[in-house]
Amino acid sequence: MNRALSASANRIAAVVLRHIYLFRASWPRLFDLMYWPTVQLAMWGFLQTYLAREASTVVTAGGVFIGAVLLWDILFRAQLGMAISFLEEIYSRNLGHLLASPLRPGEFIAALMVMSLVRVAIGLFPVTILAMWYFGFNIYGMGLWFVAFFVNLVLTSWAFGLFVCGLLLRYGLGAENIAWSLMFAMLPLACVYYPLAVLPEWLQWISIALAPTHVFEGMRALLGAHQPRPDLMLRALALNAVYLSVGVAAFFYWLGDARRRGTLIGMGE
Repeated sequence: MNRALSASANRIAAVVLRHIYLFRASWPRLFDLMYWPTVQLAMWGFLQTYLAREASTVVTAGGVFIGAVLLWDILFRAQLGMAISFLEEIYSRNLGHLLASPLRPGEFIAALMVMSLVRVAIGLFPVTILAMWYFGFNIYGMGLWFVAFFVNLVLTSWAFGLFVCGLLLRYGLGAENIAWSLMFAMLPLACVYYPLAVLPEWLQWISIALAPTHVFEGMRALLGAHQPRPDLMLRALALNAVYLSVGVAAFFYWLGDARRRGTLIGMGE
């Protein structure tokens, strides 16, 4: 049993190591991970600084804009990190070889999840330091609530990331644009920069079915009104359990379909 677990961990680590070597060999990959989060932080940080000077409101005083930017970046980068790691295997025509090796599909998914976290850490950590240094906002000051926000957002990202990877297995690079744009479709509905009450009533029903909505509502309650909302985190966790089940099922279904059609080896640029 221990030998099997050790072999599984070694296979997962091998896939992760391959992607880390890609980072070492190409500095633009690392630059891209840090560039856009920094641009977003600067734009919204300066906007919040301006609003704080013009009006003393709960929203601006709590640093809600900057908090929303950082949490949104976790959601977006975690999903994109998983999709890009998968696309790297397609671009290099390595996907078929990986899945024909002793590497199990579950281990491959685990490796994609690890790389998702690595990409989030590379992009997010320098920006959180910048937010503390220049804007005086410490996201780590949320303590365990930040952990709860982080975990729920990453679980959502993994669920959507697995679904996107499944689409890539089914439709190849013809579905590549979905990998880049899917999370942006969620942006207006997840209430990232404004409360749920702003949306029309009929749209609120769609919004509350999205786990990130509860995370951002919880963030605003914590930063703006200093009222922790564990009920919102539990709702988000329950929704994420459903999302992950659907995402994993979709990935395995389309993987089996790709194997039956024999398209894995020929998949590439």
